[in-house]
Amino acid sequence: MPESREQTAGPRRRRYGRRRPRRELSDEERRYREAQKRVNAKLGFLFHFVPYLAVCTMLLFVAGFRPALMVAVFWGIGVFFHYFGAVAAPGLRSRMIEREVYREVSDVAPRERRSIEGRHARSIEQLSASIAHEIRNPITAAKSLVQQMGEDPASGENVDYAKVALDELDRVERSISHLLRFAREEEIQISELRLADVLDSALETFRDRFERMGLELEREIESPGLMRGDPEKLRRVLINLVGNALDALEEASVPEPRLRILAGENLAGTEVWVRVRDNGPGMDPTTLHKIFSPFYTSKSEGTGLGLAISKKLVDAHGGSIEADSQPGQGTEFVVTFPKRSGVGEA
Repeated sequence: MPESREQTAGPRRRRYGRRRPRRELSDEERRYREAQKRVNAKLGFLFHFVPYLAVCTMLLFVAGFRPALMVAVFWGIGVFFHYFGAVAAPGLRSRMIEREVYREVSDVAPRERRSIEGRHARSIEQLSASIAHEIRNPITAAKSLVQQMGEDPASGENVDYAKVALDELDRVERSISHLLRFAREEEIQISELRLADVLDSALETFRDRFERMGLELEREIESPGLMRGDPEKLRRVLINLVGNALDALEEASVPEPRLRILAGENLAGTEVWVRVRDNGPGMDPTTLHKIFSPFYTSKSEGTGLGLAISKKLVDAHGGSIEADSQPGQGTEFVVTFPKRSGVGEA
Protein backbone atom coordinates (compact mmCIF):
# COMPACT_ATOMS: atom_id res chain seq x y z
CA MET A 1 0.00 0.00 0.00
CA PRO A 2 1.62 3.33 -1.01
CA GLU A 3 2.56 5.68 1.77
CA SER A 4 0.66 8.90 2.22
CA ARG A 5 2.20 12.25 1.31
CA GLU A 6 2.44 13.23 4.97
CA GLN A 7 4.36 10.04 5.78
CA THR A 8 6.85 10.46 2.97
CA ALA A 9 7.25 14.19 3.36
CA GLY A 10 7.65 14.18 7.14
CA PRO A 11 11.24 12.98 7.35
CA ARG A 12 12.25 15.20 4.44
CA ARG A 13 10.84 18.26 6.17
CA ARG A 14 12.73 17.34 9.30
CA ARG A 15 15.91 16.74 7.32
CA TYR A 16 15.87 19.90 5.26
CA GLY A 17 14.06 22.07 7.80
CA ARG A 18 17.05 22.42 10.10
CA ARG A 19 18.23 25.96 10.56
CA ARG A 20 21.86 26.80 10.70
CA PRO A 21 22.91 28.56 13.89
CA ARG A 22 23.13 32.28 13.42
CA ARG A 23 26.59 33.75 13.33
CA GLU A 24 27.27 36.40 15.93
CA LEU A 25 27.50 39.79 14.21
CA SER A 26 30.38 42.13 14.88
CA ASP A 27 29.76 45.72 16.00
CA GLU A 28 30.58 47.06 12.52
CA GLU A 29 28.19 44.62 10.84
CA ARG A 30 25.46 45.45 13.33
CA ARG A 31 25.87 49.22 12.78
CA TYR A 32 25.89 48.69 9.02
CA ARG A 33 22.60 46.77 9.10
CA GLU A 34 20.96 49.38 11.32
CA ALA A 35 22.07 52.14 8.94
CA GLN A 36 20.77 50.09 6.01
CA LYS A 37 17.36 49.80 7.67
CA ARG A 38 17.19 53.56 8.24
CA VAL A 39 18.10 54.31 4.62
CA ASN A 40 15.50 51.83 3.32
CA ALA A 41 12.85 53.46 5.53
CA LYS A 42 13.66 56.94 4.18
CA LEU A 43 13.67 55.70 0.59
CA GLY A 44 10.31 54.02 1.19
CA PHE A 45 8.89 57.31 2.45
CA LEU A 46 10.20 59.12 -0.65
CA PHE A 47 8.57 56.51 -2.92
CA HIS A 48 5.25 57.38 -1.25
CA PHE A 49 5.76 61.13 -1.01
CA VAL A 50 6.81 61.80 -4.60
CA PRO A 51 3.70 60.18 -6.18
CA TYR A 52 1.60 61.95 -3.55
CA LEU A 53 2.89 65.36 -4.68
CA ALA A 54 2.55 64.46 -8.35
CA VAL A 55 -1.08 63.28 -8.05
CA CYS A 56 -2.12 66.26 -5.91
CA THR A 57 -0.54 68.70 -8.38
CA MET A 58 -2.22 67.02 -11.35
CA LEU A 59 -5.64 67.05 -9.64
CA LEU A 60 -5.21 70.73 -8.82
CA PHE A 61 -4.95 71.61 -12.51
CA VAL A 62 -7.40 69.01 -13.85
CA ALA A 63 -10.21 68.71 -11.27
CA GLY A 64 -9.84 71.92 -9.35
CA PHE A 65 -8.94 72.98 -5.83
CA ARG A 66 -11.58 71.11 -3.80
CA PRO A 67 -10.96 67.57 -5.19
CA ALA A 68 -7.22 68.13 -4.97
CA LEU A 69 -7.57 69.26 -1.33
CA MET A 70 -9.66 66.22 -0.38
CA VAL A 71 -7.19 63.79 -1.95
CA ALA A 72 -4.28 65.67 -0.41
CA VAL A 73 -5.80 65.49 3.09
CA PHE A 74 -6.77 61.80 3.07
CA TRP A 75 -3.73 60.57 1.21
CA GLY A 76 -1.55 62.92 3.26
CA ILE A 77 -2.76 61.27 6.47
CA GLY A 78 -1.53 57.93 5.15
CA VAL A 79 1.80 59.39 4.05
CA PHE A 80 2.24 61.04 7.45
CA PHE A 81 1.63 57.78 9.36
CA HIS A 82 4.01 55.98 7.01
CA TYR A 83 6.66 58.63 7.70
CA PHE A 84 6.08 58.46 11.45
CA GLY A 85 6.13 54.64 11.58
CA ALA A 86 9.09 54.10 9.24
CA VAL A 87 11.35 57.11 9.92
CA ALA A 88 10.46 58.94 13.14
CA ALA A 89 9.21 56.09 15.37
CA PRO A 90 12.49 54.06 15.55
CA GLY A 91 14.49 57.08 16.73
CA LEU A 92 11.74 58.12 19.15
CA ARG A 93 11.52 54.55 20.50
CA SER A 94 15.29 54.43 21.08
CA ARG A 95 15.25 57.75 22.96
CA MET A 96 12.32 56.63 25.11
CA ILE A 97 14.06 53.34 25.95
CA GLU A 98 17.26 55.18 26.87
CA ARG A 99 15.29 57.58 29.07
CA GLU A 100 13.49 54.71 30.85
CA VAL A 101 16.72 52.77 31.35
CA TYR A 102 18.46 55.86 32.72
CA ARG A 103 15.58 56.54 35.11
CA GLU A 104 15.47 52.91 36.26
CA VAL A 105 19.24 52.83 36.80
CA SER A 106 19.07 56.14 38.63
CA ASP A 107 16.46 54.66 40.98
CA VAL A 108 18.20 51.29 41.45
CA ALA A 109 21.79 52.54 41.89
CA PRO A 110 21.15 54.46 45.14
CA ARG A 111 19.28 51.47 46.59
CA GLU A 112 22.10 49.10 45.64
CA ARG A 113 24.68 51.52 47.02
CA ARG A 114 22.78 51.87 50.30
CA SER A 115 22.47 48.10 50.55
CA ILE A 116 26.20 47.59 49.96
CA GLU A 117 27.08 50.33 52.43
CA GLY A 118 24.74 48.76 54.99
CA ARG A 119 26.33 45.32 54.59
CA HIS A 120 29.79 46.87 54.78
CA ALA A 121 28.87 48.76 57.95
CA ARG A 122 27.44 45.61 59.54
CA SER A 123 30.59 43.68 58.66
CA ILE A 124 32.76 46.37 60.26
CA GLU A 125 30.54 46.36 63.35
CA GLN A 126 30.79 42.58 63.68
CA LEU A 127 34.54 42.63 63.13
CA SER A 128 35.01 45.44 65.67
CA ALA A 129 32.90 43.60 68.24
CA SER A 130 34.89 40.41 67.67
CA ILE A 131 38.22 42.25 68.05
CA ALA A 132 37.03 43.97 71.22
CA HIS A 133 35.80 40.67 72.68
CA GLU A 134 38.97 38.78 71.73
CA ILE A 135 41.31 41.37 73.26
CA ARG A 136 39.25 42.73 76.16
CA ASN A 137 38.69 39.40 77.93
CA PRO A 138 42.34 38.41 78.42
CA ILE A 139 43.31 41.98 79.30
CA THR A 140 40.55 42.10 81.91
CA ALA A 141 41.72 38.77 83.37
CA ALA A 142 45.37 39.90 83.47
CA LYS A 143 44.40 43.21 85.06
CA SER A 144 42.42 41.42 87.78
CA LEU A 145 45.35 39.13 88.57
CA VAL A 146 47.80 42.05 88.77
CA GLN A 147 45.42 43.85 91.12
CA GLN A 148 45.32 40.80 93.41
CA MET A 149 49.10 40.67 93.38
CA GLY A 150 49.20 44.36 94.37
CA GLU A 151 46.81 43.85 97.25
CA ASP A 152 49.03 41.17 98.81
CA PRO A 153 52.58 41.42 97.41
CA ALA A 154 53.88 38.74 99.78
CA SER A 155 51.29 36.11 98.84
CA GLY A 156 52.69 32.77 97.75
CA GLU A 157 50.13 32.58 94.97
CA ASN A 158 51.58 35.60 93.17
CA VAL A 159 53.85 33.36 91.07
CA ASP A 160 50.84 31.45 89.77
CA TYR A 161 48.94 34.70 89.23
CA ALA A 162 51.87 36.13 87.26
CA LYS A 163 52.04 33.02 85.07
CA VAL A 164 48.31 33.16 84.26
CA ALA A 165 48.53 36.90 83.56
CA LEU A 166 51.45 36.34 81.17
CA ASP A 167 49.48 33.60 79.40
CA GLU A 168 46.57 35.99 78.95
CA LEU A 169 48.84 38.71 77.60
CA ASP A 170 50.43 36.18 75.24
CA ARG A 171 46.92 35.46 73.98
CA VAL A 172 46.42 39.16 73.28
CA GLU A 173 49.74 39.34 71.47
CA ARG A 174 48.80 36.30 69.40
CA SER A 175 45.45 37.84 68.48
CA ILE A 176 47.06 41.12 67.41
CA SER A 177 49.71 39.26 65.40
CA HIS A 178 47.04 37.26 63.58
CA LEU A 179 44.97 40.38 63.03
CA LEU A 180 47.92 42.24 61.47
CA ARG A 181 48.64 39.24 59.27
CA PHE A 182 45.01 39.12 58.21
CA ALA A 183 44.85 42.87 57.47
CA ARG A 184 48.23 43.13 55.76
CA GLU A 185 48.51 42.48 52.04
CA GLU A 186 51.28 39.91 51.93
CA GLU A 187 53.44 39.70 48.83
CA ILE A 188 53.11 36.42 46.97
CA GLN A 189 56.45 34.99 45.81
CA ILE A 190 55.57 32.86 42.79
CA SER A 191 57.75 29.93 41.78
CA GLU A 192 57.46 26.43 40.33
CA LEU A 193 56.59 23.93 43.06
CA ARG A 194 55.28 20.46 43.77
CA LEU A 195 52.22 20.57 45.98
CA ALA A 196 53.07 17.08 47.26
CA ASP A 197 56.39 18.41 48.63
CA VAL A 198 54.62 21.33 50.33
CA LEU A 199 52.12 18.89 51.87
CA ASP A 200 54.88 16.60 53.17
CA SER A 201 56.66 19.59 54.70
CA ALA A 202 53.46 20.64 56.45
CA LEU A 203 52.82 17.11 57.79
CA GLU A 204 56.39 16.85 59.08
CA THR A 205 55.72 19.65 61.59
CA PHE A 206 53.06 17.45 63.26
CA ARG A 207 55.06 14.19 63.44
CA ASP A 208 55.43 14.27 67.24
CA ARG A 209 51.81 15.25 67.72
CA PHE A 210 50.64 12.38 65.51
CA GLU A 211 52.57 9.91 67.66
CA ARG A 212 51.38 11.44 70.92
CA MET A 213 47.73 11.26 69.83
CA GLY A 214 48.05 7.76 68.38
CA LEU A 215 46.66 9.17 65.12
CA GLU A 216 46.09 6.96 62.10
CA LEU A 217 47.33 9.00 59.13
CA GLU A 218 46.24 8.01 55.63
CA ARG A 219 48.15 9.80 52.89
CA GLU A 220 47.30 9.33 49.21
CA ILE A 221 49.14 11.39 46.61
CA GLU A 222 47.90 10.71 43.09
CA SER A 223 50.26 13.15 41.38
CA PRO A 224 53.12 15.47 42.38
CA GLY A 225 50.85 18.47 41.81
CA LEU A 226 53.13 20.66 39.70
CA MET A 227 51.94 24.25 39.88
CA ARG A 228 53.04 27.85 40.33
CA GLY A 229 52.59 29.48 43.72
CA ASP A 230 54.20 30.61 46.94
CA PRO A 231 55.39 27.45 48.75
CA GLU A 232 55.60 29.11 52.18
CA LYS A 233 52.09 30.60 51.94
CA LEU A 234 50.64 27.29 50.76
CA ARG A 235 52.48 25.44 53.53
CA ARG A 236 50.87 27.81 56.04
CA VAL A 237 47.41 27.01 54.62
CA LEU A 238 47.96 23.25 54.90
CA ILE A 239 49.44 23.53 58.41
CA ASN A 240 46.35 25.44 59.50
CA LEU A 241 43.94 22.87 58.02
CA VAL A 242 45.78 19.91 59.56
CA GLY A 243 46.18 21.74 62.89
CA ASN A 244 42.46 22.51 63.02
CA ALA A 245 41.64 18.85 62.38
CA LEU A 246 43.97 17.74 65.20
CA ASP A 247 42.47 20.32 67.57
CA ALA A 248 38.97 19.07 66.84
CA LEU A 249 40.02 15.43 67.40
CA GLU A 250 41.75 16.26 70.70
CA GLU A 251 38.99 18.46 72.12
CA ALA A 252 36.37 15.81 71.31
CA SER A 253 38.63 13.05 72.73
CA VAL A 254 37.97 10.83 69.71
CA PRO A 255 39.04 7.31 70.76
CA GLU A 256 40.52 6.29 67.39
CA PRO A 257 41.52 9.56 65.64
CA ARG A 258 42.04 9.32 61.91
CA LEU A 259 43.22 11.87 59.40
CA ARG A 260 43.00 11.31 55.66
CA ILE A 261 45.06 13.47 53.29
CA LEU A 262 44.53 13.15 49.53
CA ALA A 263 46.08 15.17 46.71
CA GLY A 264 45.78 15.01 42.94
CA GLU A 265 44.77 16.78 39.73
CA ASN A 266 41.53 17.24 37.85
CA LEU A 267 40.91 15.26 34.67
CA ALA A 268 41.74 18.25 32.45
CA GLY A 269 45.12 18.67 34.15
CA THR A 270 44.46 22.36 34.81
CA GLU A 271 44.00 22.26 38.59
CA VAL A 272 45.53 20.55 41.61
CA TRP A 273 43.64 19.80 44.81
CA VAL A 274 44.14 18.68 48.39
CA ARG A 275 41.54 17.08 50.68
CA VAL A 276 41.93 17.05 54.48
CA ARG A 277 39.35 14.85 56.22
CA ASP A 278 39.06 13.87 59.90
CA ASN A 279 36.71 11.63 61.83
CA GLY A 280 36.06 14.27 64.47
CA PRO A 281 32.77 15.58 65.87
CA GLY A 282 31.89 17.56 62.75
CA MET A 283 29.98 20.83 62.62
CA ASP A 284 26.37 21.89 62.36
CA PRO A 285 25.27 24.02 59.36
CA THR A 286 25.33 27.26 61.40
CA THR A 287 28.92 26.75 62.49
CA LEU A 288 29.95 25.60 59.01
CA HIS A 289 28.55 28.79 57.53
CA LYS A 290 30.69 30.98 59.82
CA ILE A 291 34.06 29.21 59.88
CA PHE A 292 35.73 31.57 57.38
CA SER A 293 34.51 34.70 59.20
CA PRO A 294 37.26 36.62 61.03
CA PHE A 295 37.44 35.97 64.81
CA TYR A 296 34.85 33.19 64.68
CA THR A 297 36.05 30.03 66.41
CA SER A 298 34.43 27.00 68.00
CA LYS A 299 37.62 26.12 69.91
CA SER A 300 38.07 26.71 73.61
CA GLU A 301 41.26 28.60 72.69
CA GLY A 302 42.07 30.30 69.42
CA THR A 303 41.98 33.65 67.65
CA GLY A 304 39.44 32.65 64.99
CA LEU A 305 41.65 34.06 62.22
CA GLY A 306 43.35 30.89 61.00
CA LEU A 307 40.75 29.93 58.41
CA ALA A 308 40.14 33.55 57.43
CA ILE A 309 43.86 33.99 56.70
CA SER A 310 43.94 30.63 54.87
CA LYS A 311 41.05 31.66 52.65
CA LYS A 312 42.75 34.96 51.92
CA LEU A 313 45.97 33.18 50.86
CA VAL A 314 44.04 30.67 48.74
CA ASP A 315 42.14 33.50 47.03
CA ALA A 316 45.45 35.26 46.36
CA HIS A 317 46.53 32.18 44.38
CA GLY A 318 43.30 32.21 42.38
CA GLY A 319 42.11 29.06 44.14
CA SER A 320 39.14 28.04 46.24
CA ILE A 321 38.62 26.47 49.65
CA GLU A 322 35.44 24.64 50.68
CA ALA A 323 34.32 22.75 53.75
CA ASP A 324 31.85 19.91 54.14
CA SER A 325 30.78 18.67 57.56
CA GLN A 326 27.92 17.11 59.46
CA PRO A 327 27.58 16.56 63.21
CA GLY A 328 29.15 13.25 64.20
CA GLN A 329 30.55 12.53 60.72
CA GLY A 330 33.77 14.50 60.66
CA THR A 331 34.87 17.42 58.53
CA GLU A 332 36.50 17.66 55.10
CA PHE A 333 38.28 20.67 53.61
CA VAL A 334 38.96 20.78 49.87
CA VAL A 335 41.51 23.26 48.54
CA THR A 336 41.85 23.71 44.77
CA PHE A 337 44.51 25.69 42.90
CA PRO A 338 44.97 26.42 39.21
CA LYS A 339 48.28 25.14 37.94
CA ARG A 340 49.08 28.59 36.60
CA SER A 341 47.29 31.26 38.59
CA GLY A 342 48.96 34.22 36.88
CA VAL A 343 49.51 35.89 40.28
CA GLY A 344 52.62 38.00 40.30
CA GLU A 345 53.36 37.21 36.67
CA ALA A 346 53.75 39.73 33.90
